[in-house]
Amino acid sequence: MTSHRLASGGMVNRGQLLNFTFDGRTFRGFEGDTLASALLANDQMLMARSFKYHRPRGAVTAGSAEPNALMTIGSSARREPNARATVVELYDGLVAASQNRWPSLKHDFGAINNLLSPFLGAGFYYKTFMWPALFWERLYEPLIRHAAGLGKVAMQADPDRYEKSWAHCDLLVIGAGPTGLMAALAAGRAGARVILADEGFRLGGSLLGESASVGGMTATDFAGTVIEELAALPNVTLMARTTVFGWYDDMVFGAVERVQKHVAPPSPDLAVERLWRIVAKRAILASGAEERPLVFGGNDKPGVMTAAAARTYLNRYGVAVGSRVAVFTNGGSGYRTAADLVARGVDVTAIIDARPQSTDPVPQGVRVVRNGSVVATKGRHRIDGLIAERSGFEEMIACDALAMSGGWSPVIHLMCQRGAKPVWSDEKQAFLAPDIGKAFVAAGSAAGFDRISDCLKDGANKASALLRDLGFAAYDADIPDVEGEYDPSFAPLWYVPGAKDKAFVDFQNDVHVGDLGLAQREGFRHIEHTKRYTTAGMATDQGKLGNVNAAGIIAGMRGVSPAEIGTTTFRPFYTPVSFGALAGTVRAEHAAPVRTSPLQNWARKNGAAFVESGLWYRSAWFSREGEKSWRESVDREVLNVRANVGLCDVSTLGKIEIFGRGAAELLDRVYSNSFLKLPVGKARYGLMLREDGIVFDDGTTSRLAENHYVMTTTTAYAAEVLAHLEFAAQTFRPELDVRFVSSTDQWAQMSLAGPKSRTVMSRIVQDDISDDAFPFLAAREVVLRGGLKARLFRLSFSGELAYELAVPAGYGEAVADAIMEAGGDEGICAYGVEALNVLRVEKGHVTHSELEGRTTADDVGLGRMMAMQKPDFIGKRLSMRFGLTAADRLQLVGLKAVEADKEIKAGAHLLKDQAKPSLANDQGFVSSACFSPSLGHYIALAMLKSGRERFGERILVWDGLRGSEVMAEVCSPVFVDPDNLKLHL
Repeated sequence: MTSHRLASGGMVNRGQLLNFTFDGRTFRGFEGDTLASALLANDQMLMARSFKYHRPRGAVTAGSAEPNALMTIGSSARREPNARATVVELYDGLVAASQNRWPSLKHDFGAINNLLSPFLGAGFYYKTFMWPALFWERLYEPLIRHAAGLGKVAMQADPDRYEKSWAHCDLLVIGAGPTGLMAALAAGRAGARVILADEGFRLGGSLLGESASVGGMTATDFAGTVIEELAALPNVTLMARTTVFGWYDDMVFGAVERVQKHVAPPSPDLAVERLWRIVAKRAILASGAEERPLVFGGNDKPGVMTAAAARTYLNRYGVAVGSRVAVFTNGGSGYRTAADLVARGVDVTAIIDARPQSTDPVPQGVRVVRNGSVVATKGRHRIDGLIAERSGFEEMIACDALAMSGGWSPVIHLMCQRGAKPVWSDEKQAFLAPDIGKAFVAAGSAAGFDRISDCLKDGANKASALLRDLGFAAYDADIPDVEGEYDPSFAPLWYVPGAKDKAFVDFQNDVHVGDLGLAQREGFRHIEHTKRYTTAGMATDQGKLGNVNAAGIIAGMRGVSPAEIGTTTFRPFYTPVSFGALAGTVRAEHAAPVRTSPLQNWARKNGAAFVESGLWYRSAWFSREGEKSWRESVDREVLNVRANVGLCDVSTLGKIEIFGRGAAELLDRVYSNSFLKLPVGKARYGLMLREDGIVFDDGTTSRLAENHYVMTTTTAYAAEVLAHLEFAAQTFRPELDVRFVSSTDQWAQMSLAGPKSRTVMSRIVQDDISDDAFPFLAAREVVLRGGLKARLFRLSFSGELAYELAVPAGYGEAVADAIMEAGGDEGICAYGVEALNVLRVEKGHVTHSELEGRTTADDVGLGRMMAMQKPDFIGKRLSMRFGLTAADRLQLVGLKAVEADKEIKAGAHLLKDQAKPSLANDQGFVSSACFSPSLGHYIALAMLKSGRERFGERILVWDGLRGSEVMAEVCSPVFVDPDNLKLHL
């Protein structure tokens, strides 16, 4: 018998037997077990294979930092890879499978990599796969793709539900161990709104695995008493099975609650996981500390685990991790584990203490090897002995489990996710949380406190201090006495020399001490470079267990303090979060909800065919009886707009209301052209640049009142422009009085274009809209016949006399119907976005087909809109870089086919006449193309090298993908009314 379930003890419910399978074998556990504790209870030490060398691995922890025991849970559509067996809550019918092995866990062909390990050191892939070049696609890449990854995701659609929720509190307590419980109790009794969140399925944290007495009762009973009181307080919310994974701006915390991960099958009426965004006025990080493994030869065999893990399995789950357990320690944690094991009848064969002396009490009958070390372990699929060394003398010690304790590392990841760096403490021999202000503080073990009594006191005191800061009369919590505490102090021991096998630092990625040394020798000395060269800390545990050891070992190699080495960057998420939880209800038809215009019914009544345009459904064209193709409909619509009048739905354009005394100044900063002196009642076309000088978006902005503007954006960039404005206001000019609100959905907007548009519009609008009273670029509120207030803009995207009318969304259909009726005798027709596109190409207007993220204002012929005399605008400085002003840049031109019946296609490449098609000869590309019914042949807009100097030149329009070659003449991009006479009718 090795690892086994004790006859009594633990917090599992022995009256509730649970059946589960692992790799097809059936096992039994109890309610309250984790998958790892249940496997250990069944003497299943071998749980996984390492990623690179495929070495046998077992659980090394009992919590979320587990790097080894990764498994696939569930089957079919509910198969979830890379679940940590140490935190998977056991349930009846659970199906688990090992990963990264073939054909079986015990007999893994991939273990041959361990024999090849001398050739597979750190960075071998950077050197090996470079030559011969021909091998990359034919051999290297297929092999790498086959070997990459851990586990396999389900290919079927996820059948489960997910939710997102918001929560608000005065105090968020992260972690429900001794520190967190006392903090929540002090705050709860004071009347504050408290949320206590813990990743475990049972609250209590480390108290659940300790044998000390707290307040005259067992640690577990004390935890239960406090939790019972907290649950009875209406102002306290307890959130078990909830991991706080990220800390974001404005004291917003991200958390994921596993609502039904322990249920099979889950109820279809409830979410399986729920993503919480918790807004807290104050927060306490009570996440405790992680025990560090020791780095010695053979420290990765199944059965080798941290002392705290062995203690947790014993006291919480009633599982002895072995029948003959050895302990290797540099501090008091190892002695406490040995004492607990002996008290439960488990044979402790030896305590190997790296220190020359200590005052820790030795369990009766247990041998202590002082100033000793472990240099090797024996066994293949599990440990069956170790070699201890002291002063050059080596001896074999029989054991079937080894508990190791290398000190403690505070779990401070959340406090460092926003850029603050951990602070090294020589006293604690650990990285401590940085001071990031009074709103979010670390407490207890997370703040470097060692003893349970100190953690209880620190949790209550820091909660009281935060509450006083919020105006609460803090409650003086009674701090219970703790009996049977051990001394958790330790002496630093980063690496045990004399190893006879690999001494692993990162267990999952098989990074050993030799890899760290190689990285230093080859120049990858910065901790971030070492991480990437060796992959230390890049596994699914993100270095929670091994990164501090790595920093300490590198510091020793270089003869400096770990403070000089530092840590790698801490980023969300603290532990993996499923895509389902992040998506919530946003999936399938809800992933991209359909947006329809207020004029949707009007368009449908008039025979519209709809097209997806981003999230919108827009009317593409309007078919009439006898028309056999969409082209016939579009041609008719274009010709009718040019000759008579047409009505088009433009409601999908972004609309942003801008208010405040500083609105003009901000607009002058975000637009490249001038807006500071735009008169009330006028609109202006504006061009926005990115900070790098590239065109971002274009549109119009109208000044409706002294401190009120309305901006229109392209349909696709409405949200991005709003975010851009907010960013500019908050970052560049935070002192300005300016506010923004999106009003896209509040207005139905329609364009009435054509030479007869004023005649028709005057029948709808009461106000005088003659050319004198309402000239080009006029913009103001008007009253429609019947009394409805509306906004009227004299703007044109078609090149014709045109107006845009905006009415409250609910009136849109009725107003559009009225316009169609008023224009009946003028030959009015509805036209869609296809005709609108033809009209704008004929006129040479650009859209994001031309403004595609690489073009400057000058590239598209809008250089005159760069008001360089202004002190500054976004993008001004970088727009003057040589690369953005070179004469041979791609420039906007027009193209017309030499043979009128030849079609020019968008996306085609431009080549010099007689040039061979190749990238070396590429001169540009066609950005937009259409058949022009006004001209009777195909035309296009294109981006051509030095294009404005090449009008009249003939070039080859080559489309290799569609097998097309057309000769075209380069011309002005304005094909219709180049003098803009129609705009001013």
